Amino acid sequence: MTRVRIIGAGLAGSEAAWQCARRGVAVELFEMRPACMTPAHQTDRFAELVCSNSLKSDSENTAPWLLKEEMRRAGSRLLGIAREAAVPAGHALAVDRAEFSRKVTEAVSREPHISIRREEVTKILDDGLTVIATGPLTSDALSAEIGRLVSECSTFGNGPGESCDAPSRAGVPAPHRNGNLYFYDSISPIVEADSIDMNKVYLAARYDKGSADYINCPMSKEEYDRFYDALVAAQAVDQKDWEKLNYFESCLPIEEIARRGPDTLRFGPMKPVGLKDPRSGRIPYAAVQLRQENLRADSYNLVGFQNHLKFGEQARVFGLIPGLENARFLRYGQIHRNTYIDSPRLLKSTLQMQARPNLLFAGQICGVEGYVESIATGLLAGMNAAALAIGTEPVPPPRATAFGSLVHYITQAETRSFQPANITFDLLPALADRVRDRKERHRQQCELAFGAFDEWYRKISCQLTVASPP
Repeated sequence: MTRVRIIGAGLAGSEAAWQCARRGVAVELFEMRPACMTPAHQTDRFAELVCSNSLKSDSENTAPWLLKEEMRRAGSRLLGIAREAAVPAGHALAVDRAEFSRKVTEAVSREPHISIRREEVTKILDDGLTVIATGPLTSDALSAEIGRLVSECSTFGNGPGESCDAPSRAGVPAPHRNGNLYFYDSISPIVEADSIDMNKVYLAARYDKGSADYINCPMSKEEYDRFYDALVAAQAVDQKDWEKLNYFESCLPIEEIARRGPDTLRFGPMKPVGLKDPRSGRIPYAAVQLRQENLRADSYNLVGFQNHLKFGEQARVFGLIPGLENARFLRYGQIHRNTYIDSPRLLKSTLQMQARPNLLFAGQICGVEGYVESIATGLLAGMNAAALAIGTEPVPPPRATAFGSLVHYITQAETRSFQPANITFDLLPALADRVRDRKERHRQQCELAFGAFDEWYRKISCQLTVASPP
């Protein structure tokens, strides 16, 4: 049986390692931290979350719920740990970051089939099976090595009118002009709970959906206008000469959203709809939501407030939010480079590289966006690597499933316009018969997905010997 190398012990890599190990396949798991840190990570633990602590909606018949339910049925270890480390977040699954990464590190480290190597990988060997799950902050050395591989695009063919030295389609200069794509992502600030003025805020869940676990900072029109003016005038971190910041559209810095118009925040991250203030019985003009960060409830994340402002400016501008006038920031918002490959041109639907089937990609580097999606692709890559290791052929998940639709997008999208995607119902096939009611349509799509998923998983389970139960 072939040993599997997994590069990167983030969400995708940790899940991939577990999926191999539970099937009796030996794994060498490489993690470069703490010897080589990234701009966003703060610890050397596995599966450290940096942008948010939310694993999205747990509401039945939503797209994130569908994907998580498929992951549960497939025995996702990280999803199980997320449940163990959950913190109150209304209808969403949110985790205590520190507890989650601690539990993942502990679970992976004690697995006898997994050998951990704390070192940076700079060379991808051609022998054996390798899963690259280095995430959006892949080191420069390994990025160059991946660039060397994908620059051989003539091996797997270009799209119409494309050439091997085409510049990045994301609009960012690619240092090696090798087909790598880059975009820029930002993370939200965190404040200490006891520095929030609770006399000026209230607890509520939007539309009273789920438990009232969010702290809401209400704003009048005058307060909002003062905040808006300060935000758009705030000084950003200096941009390097070679950088052209190209953000993922679903994770724009709040100052970028604000520049699109004075009401964009009120229809975006500061939308007050459904957040009635129980003290007045009225809905505020705008509202800032704070989400619990950990089980101790001693820190809160400013939801949707990712930004690229200087730290002093963040303290000044966000101090204009009612309740946060004297807030103590545990972490300021910041920006970092995210790297992902041109998956539609490079990968099979099994996440294997077309030119090198013994090489698989998983996580954000393969073109998915979000924690849940990263774990899901790690699960799939781990299953497929295990299949290859024991001498069977991987079977792609059905298109009707959330797994299959996500993989279909990253491997079949139009390469010229490809950018990372979250799981949404738009990725799933349309129903044969049109259903006008959205909730009923989504319910039927989930029902079809589960039927297809269960049949597929039973089939592949017969091909793989499971060493331990989910």
